[in-house]
Amino acid sequence: MSCRTALSIVFVVQAVFAQNAGRGGAQTGGPPPTIAQRTASMKKMPGYFPLYWDEAGGRMYLEIDKFDTEFLYIDSMPAGIGSNDLGLDRGQLGGSRIVKFIRSGPKILMFEPNYRFRADNNDPEERKVVEESFAQSILWGFEVAAEENGHVLVDATQFYLRDAHNIPQAIQRAQPIGGGPAGRGGGGAYHLDNSRCAFYLANTKNFPKNTEVESILTFAGENPNGFVREVTPSPDSVTIREHHSFVELPGPGFKQREFDPRAGFFDTAHVDDSAKLSERIDKRFITRHRLAKKDPNAAVSEPVQPIVYYLDRGAPEPIRSALLEGGRWWSQAFEAAGYRNAFRFELMPEGADLMDIRYNVVQWVHRAERGWSYGASITDPRTGEIIKGQVTLGSLRGRQDYMIMEGLLSPYVEGKPIPPDMEKVVLMRLRQLAAHEIGHTLGLAHNFAASVHDRASVMDYPPPLIQLASGAIDVSKAYAVDIGDWDKVAINYGYREFAPGVNEHQELDKILHDANNKGLLFISDGDARPEGSAHPVAHLWDSGTNAVDELTRMMDVRAKALENFSANAIRMGEPMSKLEDVLVPVFLLHRYQTEAASKVVGGLYYTYAVRGDGQKVVEHISGPEQRRALDALLKTIKPETLTLPDRLLKLMPPPAEGYGRTREDFRTRTGLTFDPVGAAEAAADMTINLLLNAERAARLAQYHAESPSEPGLSEVIDKLMAATWKAPDAHGLAGEVQRAVDIVALYRLMSLSANESAPGEVRAIALAKLAALRDWSPAPANAEMVTLHRFAVAEIKRFETNPGEITVPRPPTAPPGMPIGEDEHDFVVW
Repeated sequence: MSCRTALSIVFVVQAVFAQNAGRGGAQTGGPPPTIAQRTASMKKMPGYFPLYWDEAGGRMYLEIDKFDTEFLYIDSMPAGIGSNDLGLDRGQLGGSRIVKFIRSGPKILMFEPNYRFRADNNDPEERKVVEESFAQSILWGFEVAAEENGHVLVDATQFYLRDAHNIPQAIQRAQPIGGGPAGRGGGGAYHLDNSRCAFYLANTKNFPKNTEVESILTFAGENPNGFVREVTPSPDSVTIREHHSFVELPGPGFKQREFDPRAGFFDTAHVDDSAKLSERIDKRFITRHRLAKKDPNAAVSEPVQPIVYYLDRGAPEPIRSALLEGGRWWSQAFEAAGYRNAFRFELMPEGADLMDIRYNVVQWVHRAERGWSYGASITDPRTGEIIKGQVTLGSLRGRQDYMIMEGLLSPYVEGKPIPPDMEKVVLMRLRQLAAHEIGHTLGLAHNFAASVHDRASVMDYPPPLIQLASGAIDVSKAYAVDIGDWDKVAINYGYREFAPGVNEHQELDKILHDANNKGLLFISDGDARPEGSAHPVAHLWDSGTNAVDELTRMMDVRAKALENFSANAIRMGEPMSKLEDVLVPVFLLHRYQTEAASKVVGGLYYTYAVRGDGQKVVEHISGPEQRRALDALLKTIKPETLTLPDRLLKLMPPPAEGYGRTREDFRTRTGLTFDPVGAAEAAADMTINLLLNAERAARLAQYHAESPSEPGLSEVIDKLMAATWKAPDAHGLAGEVQRAVDIVALYRLMSLSANESAPGEVRAIALAKLAALRDWSPAPANAEMVTLHRFAVAEIKRFETNPGEITVPRPPTAPPGMPIGEDEHDFVVW
């Protein structure tokens, strides 16, 4: 920008201010009225920022009596839409920002400073340089309507009746998740209809340290997508509520604690541009609640102020009691950290508002489909202090566990009572779920390495532990019944207060060192979630101390569950077609343990070690262990594993009238009928896709070059071909399943050879193996295999001729196993 242009902008702004200066808000040509005069007929709501409600005009006025004073502005959504795919839930937090009001003539601006870049020293010149080096944000502009004794009244109606949550964009971008049918997502052009927006006065309140305003917003739309149609009475009119909070920032006294990647906490970070050259410029601290001992010198002390959480009164019994019990497990961790009665979990007081900033809350939310629960927090961006924890628990999670128990136990035997284990397991799960999500709001991240150490953390994702006892399914120990050893370590690190004069850094390091000596390891999301991840003990929804042993055990459990599966898995009077819904999680019971075992192949053990801590940094998985994992994985795609018995197929009719298929069911290539071959394809693809993952393939090639005793990519593909195309022939339906799995292996190998993100060596090996399959000849006595191989040869030749223009088909997608929706919400901290 030229100097002339910059000056022109300044002159224009000055001219606008000069022009508006005489307007005086509601008056022209003179000074604005006093606040008392302007609000004489309005209802006053005194509090942090006084509010004035103009009933006749339907307008909300805000008295600004604090200029250049920072406070926290939070938007949230107390009443949602109810669709997992849209992700717009009741009680959802939006953004939280530090802001302040500044004045320029008749304009009052809501100003957001940039706390990502700071000068942490007290030098005003250095602070000024940093402030002027990075952009700031003006979030809103108000005009003066009245003023008195340095206070200013503004009409805040448009500010409060706007969409701060970007509802139309969320609806527009939503797409089916978890294999949902096409045509449900996307589309739907919605806009805010001001004529159908108003203030929700029941939840518009004022308190000494926080001002709360809630609005009813209606979005009008055309061509609404299927997600909206499923949950709204009139899909062209979507009405929700949004909430705005102005909150006094916490006062001094909060002590920051440095972030350590080994400790299991979320972090808050900023750049300190005033740091010395000998210091790191990026500063990281953990997020945590304020907690201090009454007696800092005591080994165990009452807190100055306990951390108190409240449960939504809308949670029904016996779920309510289970949630309270599970949430209270955290008191054990705080006791281990030197506190007595530091954590409490109580029922929400009658009439209290869940969105009130003063309450840490666990809310119960209904949705149209099962989805994630999540724990979110409002934090002070300056320090990382957690101001409010807010947990959302989806009510259908328990029903999904109940359905899994139906499939495992087939409990509806005519004339017999329903086994009590059904409800016991669900309540066990809900206790663990409450503890897990509250843990996030205490500052804790996921620990996906905890399951290998006897379920050492509620911050892992636990599957039900299903055992075989005397040949029968046993779910009596399905979930943990207490806080874990790792959870105590994490809370000890994050919340222990040390006596004056103690070297805090050394004591914190000792906590982590002692945990490591006990075998407790912390590995979180980025290392456990990707399909191509390498850590052999960091997985979601896995059990056991060894992933390979557990997969073998799980396959035995699955076989027994399928052997027991019958019409008794659904209630009397239910359509027989509902049996397919219950079959899905049983048939795919091994899916996550398969994923866990796949990480052993081409795997790498490592820790979040820091220099000097003595932890093992990296270690390759031995060749024998990798081969053992490969053998276990290949057993999951055998025809005898994936072929359903005829007695079950005779129980699977097409969907009954009024009961169509959903994303929770297997995709079918056979029209309305149940497709057992398609189900087998989907299950086999889970294993084969993991084995031929491009990242895993690259590691196999590299690690074999480093250590020839480890299996290379060529060996893995050869064994896959031996287990599929070159395996002994199966017959009947098992033969059809075998041939379907062969095609899955063919197309996944094509995909790997065409994957531009894979190294050239990987693609070359994959292409060579395709050529070898092309040149291989099956036994001529097997006519079906000869025919299939001819087809494969034709496909390979087409692919070799022009791989860039050949679309490689994919097998049917497996129904979702994890809760439907975007799981990043599960660990978000605002």
